[in-house]
Amino acid sequence: MLSATTLHDEAGIEICDVACRHRRGRGLPGEQAGGYALVFIRRGCFVRSSDGAQSVLDPTLAYCMNPGEEQRYDHPHDHGDDCTSLFIDPQLLASVWGGDPALPREPLPTSPRIDIEHRQLLNAARGHADAHELFERAIVLSASALEQVEERRVAAGRPAGTRARRAVADGVREILAERPERSLPELARELSVSPHHLSRVFRAATGHTISRHRMRLRTRAALDRLADGERSLARLATDLGFADQSHMCRVLRKETGSAPSTLREIFFLEDDSRQPSA
Repeated sequence: MLSATTLHDEAGIEICDVACRHRRGRGLPGEQAGGYALVFIRRGCFVRSSDGAQSVLDPTLAYCMNPGEEQRYDHPHDHGDDCTSLFIDPQLLASVWGGDPALPREPLPTSPRIDIEHRQLLNAARGHADAHELFERAIVLSASALEQVEERRVAAGRPAGTRARRAVADGVREILAERPERSLPELARELSVSPHHLSRVFRAATGHTISRHRMRLRTRAALDRLADGERSLARLATDLGFADQSHMCRVLRKETGSAPSTLREIFFLEDDSRQPSA
């Protein structure tokens, strides 16, 4: 009746697609939460009982789980429900939630904007998106949801002032220019800021995410190699940190509007046009 598919599990973030097909009625008592998690409801309605409190949950709400909580899920309808669960490492969660990983016990309202972010994350995970992109999307979504309860707590530690935020954004660009494979947690540690603040500050300063910036750098490196005559797309994808050749082709098409084979032809046509005629 309950199935959970892990779509991504890396760097302290686990993304699960959960489908429940329980018929109308009372759920099993004594279920225990296995970790810290935010659960976003996509479809259906159910009643969660935990620590003596009951919450009616539907797609306008998310809820949190803390390790060891006893919970029961009752179902007022026969149609089941679908959810997305984000399990988060305690240290990572503490960096988002003001230094303490213990999550709120009351449901979190989810605005249409948050629901769109949630569904974009789910689609990206189902499509086996780049791990850096999934991490960044998941951590920003978590912060956005928790802000609905206590915005000041999530805002703790944010760089103050335009100059400080610009310095942080510039720091990201400097580090990634040398080593594009550096992850968001690594960047955050080096720049002494939390991952979700780093992502938001960078996006506000540049207009795009850190994961998108990383892909743009990889795109430039790929163009450089193609212009120099690189023939093996598989080797190029491996060398530049793409998941595989097809991933590189998708990114290049998105960033340039052309496939690698077309780009290679363009470069060589230009070289031919510069040769003196016989």
